[in-house]
Amino acid sequence: MVSHLDGQAALGILVFIGLAIPFSTDYRRIRWSRVAMAVLLQFALCGALLRIPIIIRTLSVLNTGVAAVGDATREGTSFVFGYVGGGAPPFTVTAGTNTFVLGFQTLALIIVISALSAVLWQWRILPLLIGAIAGFFRRALGTGGPAGFAVSANVFLGQVEAPLVVRPYLASMSRYELLLLMTAGMSMIAGSVMVLYAILLAGQFPNMPAHLLTKSLMSVPAAILFAHILVPEDPDTRPLPSPRPYLGTVDALTRGTSDGLMIWLNVIAMLLVLVALVALVNRGLGSLPVVAGIPLSLERIAGWGFTPLAWLMGIDWSQASITGEYLGIKTVLNEFIAYLRLAAAPVDALDLRTRLITVYALCGFANFASMGIQVTGIAAMAPERRADLVELAPLALWAATLASLMTGAVVGIIGV
Repeated sequence: MVSHLDGQAALGILVFIGLAIPFSTDYRRIRWSRVAMAVLLQFALCGALLRIPIIIRTLSVLNTGVAAVGDATREGTSFVFGYVGGGAPPFTVTAGTNTFVLGFQTLALIIVISALSAVLWQWRILPLLIGAIAGFFRRALGTGGPAGFAVSANVFLGQVEAPLVVRPYLASMSRYELLLLMTAGMSMIAGSVMVLYAILLAGQFPNMPAHLLTKSLMSVPAAILFAHILVPEDPDTRPLPSPRPYLGTVDALTRGTSDGLMIWLNVIAMLLVLVALVALVNRGLGSLPVVAGIPLSLERIAGWGFTPLAWLMGIDWSQASITGEYLGIKTVLNEFIAYLRLAAAPVDALDLRTRLITVYALCGFANFASMGIQVTGIAAMAPERRADLVELAPLALWAATLASLMTGAVVGIIGV
């Protein structure tokens, strides 16, 4: 039975597409058949991954894997950091005492997952998975070549790591391909934080890893859709690359660990600075006159702008402001802080359907900091494309934001 909220979400899908058209470089060249196919593919992927029993049972294995990685990481952090890393404290824990240390416990997963990903790449497991995904979307949407491979790699890799696997092709990519690469990077999350978020959000839904993976897979056609609308060019059809970045398993393990360490340090530093800056801004806003009996804050202001967009995803207006606030936090700061707020919120703050939509809409790197990360990271691999990257970065942020909103609307219609 179709509800009025499903109608809202269907309207939202049309509005999200419409919000991209004014920024198109040539709207007359948009292939609406490709746009329609991308939308249908999102519904098909979401329905298959969330509704077909055999697929659900297969993906449920991810829960066991995530739990195993989490437990193994805790063994490592306890050994290295003691009770600060999750080991038994050398004192009596009394009521109200908090022995959980985010940086040394949960965030340490990033290092372990980075090392595992590098080893799986060297063993050709990840390239085979990525190649299969890229082949599927090449047949369905006609997006192949190095850009199509890198976009599919974003399902598992980060927004800088994925372009790295097609580094030799970056200099010759078209503007459409660069935009697609950047949009995909911002509309998904890296495998290293996918496990982290699955553990963080475990209380929101059962089988959370499957939901995060489903969102990333849905984001591939969503990214292709909005990149095509903004820069409607034909994709490249060059053969898929077959990179071998490591010298062997030991090299993959050590370099993966080193890369994970840098990501871990950057995440800790960004969280520290962003939380401090938000607190500083909120102190200033708190000195202004109150609005509706509540002091102003950065979260409230950002939420006002995103509340209508949250409603268009199919969320009841009574809860749209809460999801809008989380979306504002994600865009201004990052998705990690938004997920922390969602995880800490009372269970009855959002109903089950709204929580599901919110999890999908927040799942991505679409924030202002990512523009700088991508321009800096990709330009280091292809310095001659820096001007194009700088120009395309705001478009990629807009496209990735719309892509995440669309996946939220689709999952709201499909449901669980």
